[in-house]
Amino acid sequence: MKSSDPRLPIRDAVILMAGIGSRLRVNGATLAKPLVPVLDRPLISHTLEALARAGIENVYAIVGFESDFVTTQTQPLIPPGLNVEFLRNVEWQKQNGVSVLTAAQRVIAPFLLTMSDHLFDDSLINTLLDQAVAGEINLAIDRKIDSVFDLDDATKVQTNGDRIVAIGKSLTTYDAIDTGMFVCATNIFDYLERARADGDCSLTEGVRLAAGEGKARAIDIQQAWWQDVDTPAMLAQAEERLRTRSGRGDSGQSQASAGDRGPQMQNPLRQTEQREN
Repeated sequence: MKSSDPRLPIRDAVILMAGIGSRLRVNGATLAKPLVPVLDRPLISHTLEALARAGIENVYAIVGFESDFVTTQTQPLIPPGLNVEFLRNVEWQKQNGVSVLTAAQRVIAPFLLTMSDHLFDDSLINTLLDQAVAGEINLAIDRKIDSVFDLDDATKVQTNGDRIVAIGKSLTTYDAIDTGMFVCATNIFDYLERARADGDCSLTEGVRLAAGEGKARAIDIQQAWWQDVDTPAMLAQAEERLRTRSGRGDSGQSQASAGDRGPQMQNPLRQTEQREN
């Protein structure tokens, strides 16, 4: 996209937060991943605040595992001015493409798509929004492959210029990593429906179909930071990086002061343990 092209008017976002987070256990208990504390704040609060700072107005949060509890615990964390609608994916145990399809009847314009278990700099979102092209699936990619924590678990991307030509965790030839942040045209829902097999599909499969038609675009995040939080080791790494970046005064989610964070969630781990006893 030429630098003179105007930024797409993205006001809506979809957050995938339906999973159980079975690999991320705190003190032996399983907690819905969006509520896992990161530097004493729920993971989802970092995402919501970042979207609000980016100018997002409406969020469709796709919930599944313990949906009522997750919804109740998340509501006090919503920043002022951000409208959040919780959509329940009754098939939350299937792949994440099914969660994306849950929003198909709500979203009518290009939208930001992200994962509730990813942390990222504000600059990553801004780069993606500045360079996204209408009518395509725009994926924020990281070419700093050596800096990616747990590369084996990452979704790899092979590109040709700004075109995505292949994507998947098992790629052996790749030059970038999928950050889990997209700007999608509504045609993503068509690609996901086509990718369905036995009622199931992954977001990666939908992007792969779009790439096959030349509709999947890679946007390099340059020096921006992000971190998937999928295991205790990833959580520890994310917290260390957030502390470091906050100390340097970097822009991003780590800079919110205690007075800026809004209502704090009650300890969800303790409540989960009480329900299990």
